[in-house]
Amino acid sequence: MCADMPTLLRPHHGLCMAYFVGYGYGGGFEANMARVIDSLKRDSEIVLTDGADVICAACPKCMGGVCADREKSDAYDRAALEICGFSAGDRLTFSEFTSRVEERIIEGGSRRRVCGGCQWESICDSTPSKWRNE
Repeated sequence: MCADMPTLLRPHHGLCMAYFVGYGYGGGFEANMARVIDSLKRDSEIVLTDGADVICAACPKCMGGVCADREKSDAYDRAALEICGFSAGDRLTFSEFTSRVEERIIEGGSRRRVCGGCQWESICDSTPSKWRNE
């Protein structure tokens, strides 16, 4: 990620990052996710995208920049955008993004509406959000 360029993020990845505990699809994905989370500072500029982002880059389900579970990922993104009041293409700081995800989705009780049925849901059910009290 270049310091001068905003980071592209899929809206539902605000939830994935909030509950990430160090495992997922495999070593390359896990290392990339940890690196992305560590590199995004509160004032980092992001752009919400409806396509592949920096997290997708290391996902084994991302083939040629397209998710193998595209319909499911797109539905997660649409729900996150709607609940948070964002649109694809919005530019904002990472802290503005995480605060709204925490307030409107996590604290608002809408996490399952966004990504219920995800294979990682048991982690989210048992892990506190990283964005709480940020």
